[in-house]
Amino acid sequence: MFSSLTHYLKLSTWELDQEETTFALNNRWSNRDMDPVPPRFRTWSSWSYISYWFSDASNIAVWEVASSMLAIGLSWRQALPAIVVAYCITAGPMLLTGTIGARLRVPFSVLNRSSFGFWFSYFPVVTRGIIAMSWFSIQTYNGSECVYQMLKAIWPSIANVPNHIPAHSNTTSLPFILLSPQRIKYLFMVKGAIVPFAWLAMVIWAFKEVPPSVGLFSQHTALQGTELAWAWLTALNSVLSLYVGLAVNIPDFTRYATHESAQYAQGLIIPFAFTLCSFAGLAVTSAGMVLYGSALWDPLKLIDHWDNRAAAFFASASFLLTTIGTNISANGICAANDLTVICALFAWAFCPWEMLVNATGFLTFLTGYTIFIGPFTGIMIVDYWLVHRTRVDVPAMYRPHGRYRYVSGINWRAFATLVISISPAMPGLITSINPTIHVGVIGRLYDIGWIFTFFTSSVVYYVLSWLFPPHGTFLDRAVLPDDVYGSPEYMNKGEKWQATTLEKDDAAVIEERDAGGSTTPSERTDEKIVG
Repeated sequence: MFSSLTHYLKLSTWELDQEETTFALNNRWSNRDMDPVPPRFRTWSSWSYISYWFSDASNIAVWEVASSMLAIGLSWRQALPAIVVAYCITAGPMLLTGTIGARLRVPFSVLNRSSFGFWFSYFPVVTRGIIAMSWFSIQTYNGSECVYQMLKAIWPSIANVPNHIPAHSNTTSLPFILLSPQRIKYLFMVKGAIVPFAWLAMVIWAFKEVPPSVGLFSQHTALQGTELAWAWLTALNSVLSLYVGLAVNIPDFTRYATHESAQYAQGLIIPFAFTLCSFAGLAVTSAGMVLYGSALWDPLKLIDHWDNRAAAFFASASFLLTTIGTNISANGICAANDLTVICALFAWAFCPWEMLVNATGFLTFLTGYTIFIGPFTGIMIVDYWLVHRTRVDVPAMYRPHGRYRYVSGINWRAFATLVISISPAMPGLITSINPTIHVGVIGRLYDIGWIFTFFTSSVVYYVLSWLFPPHGTFLDRAVLPDDVYGSPEYMNKGEKWQATTLEKDDAAVIEERDAGGSTTPSERTDEKIVG
């Protein structure tokens, strides 16, 4: 037994074997998870994406965003249109970037090298990872609330037991983060089949206890004029911020699609599923306002008032299931395969209990990171669809000195776009951090952060790319993974096949590319690879 323990304490026991890579020159730049998805692993059908989005729609954050609108003074008459418009907008970028993933079969961390440059691509990857960690912490904290309510339903006196456990100790999602996206789809299917019925039961309870004519439909907002308009726009941006960030890295999931059209279902299911689940939050919260005298925008706080222990247990269990599933899909995987465990272990550092202290603080958190997500999404969409007109080189995305190196690994057009689009929203961000600092009307741009930065970045990046075209990245046709997977070289050697080495040294590659040519030595190698 002692020798076995000693074995596990050795660092060599935990050392991972280096995996062979198909597209990179060596495994420093890729691994099996970062390589384009081979045909045999493309298993996500249209139903997979339908169950995935139904699964993600029925999560606590969707409920909380909808119900928090009531808490800040809007009524359902203003909240529901904002929700519908926001999720219709969300579906657009999700389809555009999702189609890129389904065509190129590469993850987000590799895909954005073509638009940001090989080295500058790490900035959106790290930023998206930090955002995922913050959301992971919030969902983990929500999961701990679910566990508490379940225990309280079984053992009511637990409410009187002194709590000496740190608020950051919950690790409800940890066992599930080790599953790969190919296998996690089954969790989405189970969650998508169970949770909506639990939420429907809560809506039925709300309408039974408080008829809509007395509760939901009788409520009106006290806001008027400009105050109402900006409150509505802020609510719209908050709803957008929930899942439009996933548009940046939805290729992490659509690359597993059986075929490109399999992920088109997202365009319809996102507005439908998310609006339906948001309405549940509005309906139940409005009933709680009548029954308990306050807008309990956190559903676990509302469940805490229930006397029916069985109902409280099963409702909390459904929220726990949806929290685990959402935490893995929208946060754990989005933090990148190499950072997923780190994401889980360090989630407590973001102090989620501070973000969830009230509805205003929660909405402020949602608005904060959208000023970065908007430009990332705009640059990726414009670069693929308008600048390069879908003609990109997938093998070159794995080469630090290939055509997507730009200038020292940085696409200066993307860098300039980020500075130009984010800067006007920064004064509002400063005010949100320190309310004593007044910045005037320009602070309003922060309230519509994603809307402003997305459209601004899209226009700026396109104009810069039109005035200063990146000639060295233009192609007559796309070079796709299936060109390699279908080549005789790959078919003969299977997974042991690797890309050939560059024909010239790195200095010569950079010199020829910077001269403005459309074909570099590395590109000629790519053409040789795909025959």
